[in-house]
Amino acid sequence: MRSSGTTTIRLIEPADAAPIAGHRARDVEAFRTWEPAQPAAFFTPGGQAERIDGLLAGYRAGTVWPGAVLADDQVIGQVTVGGILPQPHLRRGSVGYWIARPAQNQGHAGRAVGLVLRVMTDELGLHRAEASTGLENLPSQRVLRRNGFSPYGVAHSSILLDGSWRDALLWERILGARPGRV
Repeated sequence: MRSSGTTTIRLIEPADAAPIAGHRARDVEAFRTWEPAQPAAFFTPGGQAERIDGLLAGYRAGTVWPGAVLADDQVIGQVTVGGILPQPHLRRGSVGYWIARPAQNQGHAGRAVGLVLRVMTDELGLHRAEASTGLENLPSQRVLRRNGFSPYGVAHSSILLDGSWRDALLWERILGARPGRV
């Protein structure tokens, strides 16, 4: 478990399914702009349990590090390193995160990303962190900038959101480098 201020991250657990489902069901409209549509089962504890099982299988295979974000010992979101490429000549992963609406604008996303960058460096031995945001997702872009990420390109028509193909801004950070330098 890693902690920064009032924010903690740890490996996701099967018991996190119910609180995550509750957050995702309540916040479905708030995330519609930023995330792909999901089947109805995604918003249930059973659907989240199935998803968490898959994430933990990926963790055991070394392709993902799925983390729960906590505040005051309550699950308030997720931070995940996906697409892990641990080969000596690659050593990179892609960071994704979300915070439940009631816990937003309190610094949790920024602290969670900072903590997962330490996991990527210290535990996973990765060299490069990548992320992407919607072009209009300024809050998420601020989180990445504050954690030393720099934008490096645009992926055109890269994700289907709310019925339209959208562009994504691509971000990078060389791990171990001083924040702000890539």
